[in-house]
Amino acid sequence: MDTERIDVAKLTGAEAENELARLASFLNQANIAYHAKDNPLISDADFDSLKRRNAEIETRFASLKRSDSPSDKIGAVAESGFSKVAHSQRMLSLGNAFDEQDVDEFDERIRRFLGLKAEAVLTYTAEPKIDGLSLTLRYEAGQLVQAATRGDGSVGENVTQNARMIADIPQVLKDAPPVLEVRGEVYMARSDFQRLNETQAEAQAKLFSNPRNAAAGSLRQLDAEITRSRPLKFFAYAWGELSNPLGASQSEVLKFFSKLGFEINPLTLTCQSVAQLIAQYQHISALRADLDYDIDGVVYKIDELALQQRLGERSTTPRWAIAHKFAAETAWTDLEAIDIQVGRTGALSPVARLVPVTVGGVVVSNATLHNEDYISGLDSNGAKIRAGRDIRPGDRVQVYRAGDVIPKIADVDLTFRDQARAKYTFPQNCPECGSPAIRAAGDAVRRCLGGLICPAQGVERLKHFVARKAFDIEGLGAKQIEMFFSDDLLPVREPADIFTLEARDAVSLAPLKNRDGWGGKSASNLFSAINERRNIGLGRLLFALGIRHLGEAGGNLIAAHYGDWAALVSALDQAAAGEGLEWDNLRAIDGVGEVMARSLISAFAPGPERRAIDRLASHLTVRDAPKPQTDGSPVAGKTLVFTGTLEQMSRAEAKARAETLGAKVAGSVSAKTDLLIAGPGARSKAKKATDLGIETIDEAAWLALIEGL
Repeated sequence: MDTERIDVAKLTGAEAENELARLASFLNQANIAYHAKDNPLISDADFDSLKRRNAEIETRFASLKRSDSPSDKIGAVAESGFSKVAHSQRMLSLGNAFDEQDVDEFDERIRRFLGLKAEAVLTYTAEPKIDGLSLTLRYEAGQLVQAATRGDGSVGENVTQNARMIADIPQVLKDAPPVLEVRGEVYMARSDFQRLNETQAEAQAKLFSNPRNAAAGSLRQLDAEITRSRPLKFFAYAWGELSNPLGASQSEVLKFFSKLGFEINPLTLTCQSVAQLIAQYQHISALRADLDYDIDGVVYKIDELALQQRLGERSTTPRWAIAHKFAAETAWTDLEAIDIQVGRTGALSPVARLVPVTVGGVVVSNATLHNEDYISGLDSNGAKIRAGRDIRPGDRVQVYRAGDVIPKIADVDLTFRDQARAKYTFPQNCPECGSPAIRAAGDAVRRCLGGLICPAQGVERLKHFVARKAFDIEGLGAKQIEMFFSDDLLPVREPADIFTLEARDAVSLAPLKNRDGWGGKSASNLFSAINERRNIGLGRLLFALGIRHLGEAGGNLIAAHYGDWAALVSALDQAAAGEGLEWDNLRAIDGVGEVMARSLISAFAPGPERRAIDRLASHLTVRDAPKPQTDGSPVAGKTLVFTGTLEQMSRAEAKARAETLGAKVAGSVSAKTDLLIAGPGARSKAKKATDLGIETIDEAAWLALIEGL
């Protein structure tokens, strides 16, 4: 009986019963598909419509309401989601090495930082890099109390109930410290993945593309029983907050984890030289195809924890670890066309449109072509690459995924080229707005001069603004940004428009909830996600603004120096590029070059860009930059300059040590300098400090000052 087309008011009792059964089955399936993060079966608007129909039938035929009614189940499940967890210690990512030279340079950087000679022995650990999902497990008094995903490194998702379903994760630990955070990787074995997809196929359910996606989707189920049914595993390899030390080395802590009942990768090995690291890399690489889990490289870590502590971390990666990635897999396919994309800074970026081909287990249909020189067969210095072979639409090309992530073109097979095919001509005008596209001296890319009139730049700036490392607004991705940017009734043309969207929607003649692909639930969720991001950290805000030459690390550097939004704005209001006290202070920040400084000042100078920034700031609460724990530090809040030759520690280590004690380290002496640490050979900076009456001490006095801290 076809009941779905019958008006509710005309349904008989039997027809109503059949329709309620149909709706319960279909809506519950749609709910599972939606919350499992697979492709939704229907749009939010259609979901809401069917749910309303179900409620109307239940109202008219109250005695027919089912025990599995969508009215009772879907709302609560759909709204629960995962709560957010702020990590007590950040979960960092890793820098990458792609060849032996990169590994040598990693070792040399560590030696320079620590002031060690080439012949000094450094012990490393080498372990497979599991291709899974990072997870941190918090134990208190031996009990598992919380499990969280990495998220953005600072805030993750609470998946505690799901983690309890993984057999490799102990619920209770014996002889553990009062507080222990164990970190590692959730993964799915290849054999288990194959069986899972066979089961999915039998049930005519969606197949997973690879074990990593299957593991991630299984861990993030709102129904923990689904997670229980999935064959997930866990390798432990790191830690977060500790109430007391676990050992003196990385390898000792891993042994301790094993005693507690965690699985430790058996291929982990300690090495005493780069040659031994490379040998272990080659050994693991040879075993890769036979392992029952996916790996994409080998991770090297300094073994001694005291050295790890001295080395510290950069903005997002530790100095004491690196991932040596495996050589990229390649495949040959045809280049159908070269398209030009316009980025947020006006850069014209060529993209290869390919006949789809599988590379490293992933279907690739696009690849970056970098810039016009790369297409012509030249590098940034004008030297030949690919033996000078240029790239033309219609060519047979070799594709690889750099670091198993970004598809690129490695080579061209000229035997397939029609010699009548003309060379590719790079556009001299913006394909989006028609403005001239100029390549300035020293710039590798050609840029559109359209600025604010170029719609492509506007869209890309907004996409950057909502990206994961920027505002990370859930439900507001690239697709939604494109929709709102071109919308005439609810336009989003600049960041501030995002935070006025809900108020404008409330008085709109075409509210979001009534539009195709939306619904009351999805619109409400979007507005809630936007409101959650009205409170943002200073460094993250600076990165989100998309200021040219100011990346994530630069944003955090500027934020740490000025501390809060008001101080930053005041300083930039007084700054002029190339001159003045505030220019000198900005340039004195260690790590801020002239190009970055000029770009920052330009963005905050009076004009359209500054007005857009001010409009945005009026809707935000900007959190001050985090301050290190500096109780008892004699240099907290002071500005330090190091000069001359330091003999007990490298300049880099001295700078890092000062910053952990709450000091600001500048690259030059100014009136705001509080202390100069001068080693042998100090000249101009020492003289300027004397002229300004700034306190100057030697390295021995510096070490005595921070001793015991």
